[in-house]
Amino acid sequence: MRSRRLGRTGLSVSELGYGAWGIGASHWVGADDEESTRALNEAISSGVTFIDTALGYGWGHSEQLIGKVLRSRSETVHVATKIPPGNEKWPAEPGDPVAEMYSAAWIREATETSLRNLGTDHIDVQQFHTWTDDWVDQGDWAEAIAELKDAGKIRFFGVSIRNHDPSSVLKLIETGLIDTVQVIYNIFDQSPEERLFPAAIEHDIGIIVRVPLDEGGLTGRIRPDTTFPEGDWRNHFFAGDRPRQVYERVQAITSDLDIPEDSIANVALRFCLHHPAVSTVIAGMRTVANVHRNVAAVDEGPLSDEQLAKLRAHNWDRGDFSATVAH
Repeated sequence: MRSRRLGRTGLSVSELGYGAWGIGASHWVGADDEESTRALNEAISSGVTFIDTALGYGWGHSEQLIGKVLRSRSETVHVATKIPPGNEKWPAEPGDPVAEMYSAAWIREATETSLRNLGTDHIDVQQFHTWTDDWVDQGDWAEAIAELKDAGKIRFFGVSIRNHDPSSVLKLIETGLIDTVQVIYNIFDQSPEERLFPAAIEHDIGIIVRVPLDEGGLTGRIRPDTTFPEGDWRNHFFAGDRPRQVYERVQAITSDLDIPEDSIANVALRFCLHHPAVSTVIAGMRTVANVHRNVAAVDEGPLSDEQLAKLRAHNWDRGDFSATVAH
């Protein structure tokens, strides 16, 4: 497993990170704690040294599972978590009052809760789970983050930004107040390359890529007739005619690259890692089989220039249809 530098944090993190939303057993139906634990252990044994979770993933359940596993391991694994908005509104909209979302009191309370869940005395990267640049000069959030850093309770700070809106953090980056940005980036959404990635390189911001497989859309498993269990959030993400659209676009990609349909996830992960701004790509891995698949893909190394050129044509502007779901 190759490693990269997480921007100015200086942390060395594995190219493949563990995305721990799915093991929170809230939005994703079917998560099994025993299998999630096996998957976490297998990922660490395979060289994964970065785990991204959130207090909102099962309201602490994901963090608690991670903490239990890490206490049984000797490896150095860096953990990033996130503070949910205090009013539980996702995503943040311009004009939303930061005092209702991220007050200093709530930041401190949520951080203490995450520390207890993880069973540790510090968090490597604490993040806001949503963001709008309207907040740069508002509220007391920056003072709270500085206090938590000074107290040694968090080492670095970042934000996870609005779905499909990578420009929503550019002003914050210029302030020097953050160390990392978490953003959606995949074959279907290549928009971070336009402004965010150049800004990240200029200011040495660590980029954490989320949703590299488009919530399953880039795995080859979505068919026109695909359905999900009742209560599973993917019923929203793949609502209406979306499964057919995804299926047809995946077919177009595999045809252009002349690759088997079941290798699309391999290509999707490697695509995310081609850009020099990217530090790590967090993929959901609820099963040991998923860990093995993703580790093998990343270990194959870069795509060819010819493959990358062909993938440019598959950028897909779908709008912010998934905005009401937190991840």
